[in-house]
Amino acid sequence: MTAELVRGQNHTLPQTRLEIRVSAGTPVVAGATLGDERGTVRGVEWIAHPGSPQLSGVEVSRQAAADHRLAVDLEALPDGVHRVTVLLALPVGVGGPTRFGAVPAPFVAVTGLDGAEIATFTLTGLDAESAVSALELYRRQDAWKVRAVGQGYAGGLAEMLADQGVAEAAGLAGSIQEAVTRSLARSVAPPPPRTPGGDCVRHTTGAADHRPPTPPPAPEPPEPLTDPATTGPAQTAPPHPAPGPAAAGSAGAGPINYAHPRRQHAAPPTPPPTAPPAQPGQPAQPVAGDATGWSMDERLYNQIWGMFEDLARAVAAYRSAVDFAESRMDQELDRALSDPRNRIGGAGDRARETARAKRDELTSRAREALDRDLAQLAAESAVVEPALPAAYAGWGNPVWHAHRIPMEIPMALRIGDLHLPERTDLRIPLLVRLPLERGIWVDSGRAASEAAAPIDTDRLRRLAMETAVAHVARLLAVYPPGEFAVHVIDPAGSAAGPLAPLVDAGVLAGPPAAGPGGVASVLAHLTRRVDLVQMAVRAGAADSLPPDLDTGEQLLVVNDFPHGFDDRAVTQLRYLADEGPSVGVHLLMVADREEASAYGPVLDPLWRSLLRITPVADSHLADPWVGHAWTYEPSAIPSGSRVLEQVLAAVAAARRAAGR
Repeated sequence: MTAELVRGQNHTLPQTRLEIRVSAGTPVVAGATLGDERGTVRGVEWIAHPGSPQLSGVEVSRQAAADHRLAVDLEALPDGVHRVTVLLALPVGVGGPTRFGAVPAPFVAVTGLDGAEIATFTLTGLDAESAVSALELYRRQDAWKVRAVGQGYAGGLAEMLADQGVAEAAGLAGSIQEAVTRSLARSVAPPPPRTPGGDCVRHTTGAADHRPPTPPPAPEPPEPLTDPATTGPAQTAPPHPAPGPAAAGSAGAGPINYAHPRRQHAAPPTPPPTAPPAQPGQPAQPVAGDATGWSMDERLYNQIWGMFEDLARAVAAYRSAVDFAESRMDQELDRALSDPRNRIGGAGDRARETARAKRDELTSRAREALDRDLAQLAAESAVVEPALPAAYAGWGNPVWHAHRIPMEIPMALRIGDLHLPERTDLRIPLLVRLPLERGIWVDSGRAASEAAAPIDTDRLRRLAMETAVAHVARLLAVYPPGEFAVHVIDPAGSAAGPLAPLVDAGVLAGPPAAGPGGVASVLAHLTRRVDLVQMAVRAGAADSLPPDLDTGEQLLVVNDFPHGFDDRAVTQLRYLADEGPSVGVHLLMVADREEASAYGPVLDPLWRSLLRITPVADSHLADPWVGHAWTYEPSAIPSGSRVLEQVLAAVAAARRAAGR
């Protein structure tokens, strides 16, 4: 059973070969010092850091990262070592945060080699400190224990090392930070793969599931969104009914219960025990990463979907209460006016005033409860949004300016925001799982979207292609160098302007394909790849693939479909949409469905297989859980910002450095 430690608490270690996992939500430097019986570090040879990552019995990460895995073999430590202290520090000179109070609380777990957690510790209460002694492993009467320390140092690494008796601590701290800045080498291997899970947004014609992989007993996330434009109106009933009219309208029923059945805490969210305690009569303070998960990315991912659940539940209860109040007023008016005696004099008017007063009171109470919950969710969003990694963050988030191409793909990718009309400024990030489990369709049509109707056709098509290019840049930026290739089909060359950032940066697998010949060549290449990989997987002969075959993830961007596509090309495109995602070939289409109507119903399965998004804000997504129509907004690049060019330049540089 895992011991959840608080500052100063200790726990006996049942084994001597361990891993220490760190999840911080932002790049940090991880190291370890070896101390004698008094905790004194005898010299630099007893310090493991990115510039010298290996000691006898200890190995640490080689660069700053949001997630670390440190290896410890207590039996292999040098003679005289009685203490191993795990250190965390914020890197300096890279444009990132300079104090732990501005980042999510780091989470540290001591595990066995099989990944089973022995003890965990969340470092809360930090503020101006830029370095912290997270925990220590110490020997007591021939037995090893772990103690949660959480001692922070505003003076950074230099002050922390000096506190442990290190001579020339300032110089050593400077060399460690210099090694981090130069990124001497890749970080140590990531934690074991998570349990496979589905896409966060999985549109199907039936009642599909959405279950991100979380260790038991994590709550199940919401049902997936369903797009009425491709699957019809949502018909799936909520797995648990929303608070009914009786609960909302009866004075004796007590306050409305907004607790979501699939989140471990109610709305307003109740933070974990490690969160700062709330003042009496005040709501609890939200904490970024308060959901369950192996890493900070997974905890933030689950927290975002918990916020989505809470918002949907709160609004559903409010709308239910308003509907009940209106219905009860109508019933009371019908009963009062059905008596002929109330039609003469002022009795009828008094009955109307009484019924409307009751309606207004119930509606007001429901609105007060909703406003309270929306305010708490807004406070949680204000804490979570700045803590998001680049893959989850909006283009306006400063994290993109310090983004480095990762060595492993993240759990999910943000493709826009969702909100409801009750509070349009409360945005929930829309995340899709990676690798993509289905293609994306950026709708460039006007008829299917009220927001798109007044926009000029040419302008809307350009916006749709710019949206697609922004998504391509995000995908390239979150995949390791050379592990994601992008092919573009632009039959008429009409997207040359929006495609210019990708072409100029040199991040495409080849020039955009034009004309029928270009369309046929790209489709034949990707169809061959799907066929070969499928055959190899089925035969269990992955080593037999041709050496020239790129086994990395592939993305096909198609502009202005169906222009330039004949019947054979359409068939191949449908094949890629159906069979490609399972073997790493994905589809991103920019198209107007009405323009493809000449093919008749033959393309209906293609549209239904894709996640439809729009280049402008539009309320086209409906969740089958409570039936809300959610307004989707694409992730827009701030006006005048060069972040897209900066990100693509970083992708190109990382590929050159990796020899790809």
